[in-house]
Formats: sequence, structure tokens, C-alpha cells
Amino acid sequence: MPDRPATEVVAEALEKAPARKFTEAVELSVNLKDLDLSVPKNRLEEEVPLPSGRGRAAKVAVIGSPELLQKVRQVADVVVSGQELDEFAKGAKKSVNGIDFFLAEAPLMPTIGKRLGVVLGPRGKMPKPVAPGSDPTNLIRSLQRSVRIRSKGNRTFHAAVGTRSMKPEEIAKNVDAVLARITGKLERGRSNIESVYVKTTMGPAIRLW
Repeated sequence: MPDRPATEVVAEALEKAPARKFTEAVELSVNLKDLDLSVPKNRLEEEVPLPSGRGRAAKVAVIGSPELLQKVRQVADVVVSGQELDEFAKGAKKSVNGIDFFLAEAPLMPTIGKRLGVVLGPRGKMPKPVAPGSDPTNLIRSLQRSVRIRSKGNRTFHAAVGTRSMKPEEIAKNVDAVLARITGKLERGRSNIESVYVKTTMGPAIRLW
């Protein structure tokens, strides 16, 4: 059976999902095949900017010097100075769950590794380093419309591609962007993908591939 257009599949997933009292996410469910996921190079760990945005922006935290934080205070969701790091680390297990991405001034990375590595590492949220004196505003805005893809050791993984409040055409563009990145990273491209489904958080899964 030939592939159906992503817009058509997304529209069907939205139509068949019962209405909820909250705005559901729309996600891809990807099933891999013929990959030894015990080999680190076969695991996916990607951040993909979504051309239509996420529907609701990802939250970005920045850890840095007062000078750097002054530049990003209006765009970052959370800012933490080096002096505040120990206090932030005390409640990290709870607070990091609401943050999607972290950035940190490069000289602070060793300290962050010691204070927060045990919390951020397993969640795939170790900070991206930024150069001292730089202005990461554009990077933050890119991350706010990005999704993290992590397969870890699992053959099946999920990636958010929008929300139910978005148009099918917008979500479809995001679907195509995510699948292009995934196939570009797999050893044998699409041949390493068994199936792909589109679904809302609580709705039925509609097969795309």
C-alpha cells in the first residue's frame, strides 16, 4: 500500500480522537527494526526544530554568569546564576521535570556535572554549553520550538509534533521534519523503521508508514 500523505493521516487522527477538556499533544510513535540498540551509535539522541512550532513552547533554562543571564532574561523561562546553582540543585529532581532544555555557560559545565549530572544525565537534559560573553537568545528561541528525540535502548519511542489546537497541515510539516531527521540518522535509513503512527495523547493511533 503506498504511503498516505502526512496531512491526511494527521487529519484522521484528530478527527477520531474524542474531544477532551484539555489540549492534547499530537505525537509520532516510531517502531525501529534490525538495529542493535545495545550499540550506542544506533541510539537516537536528537533535537529537531519544528517548522510549525510545538503548539506550546518548550521551556528553556539557562545557567550562567549575571552578564549572560541579563541578555536572556526576557526570553529564557528559567535563569540560574552560578551562585544559585547549589540551591537549585537541592530541588532539582522536581524542578527539572518542567524544563525541556538547559543551556549553560561553558566554564560552569564541570560544576553542573557534579551538582546536577545525576539528575539531568538520565533524562537526557545535560546542558548545551555556550561561550562566555555570547548571546544565546537565538538558540533559546530555536529550542523553544524544538522536540527532543531519544530512543535509548527501546525499539519504540515517541516524539511530540504539535498540539490538537494546530492545523493538520502545520502538524504534518512537523511530522515530515522529524521523520527526515530520524531516517537521516539511522544506519539504513527508512529500512530501519518498521512502522510509524500518529496519535493524540489519548486518541487512537493511525498508521502513517
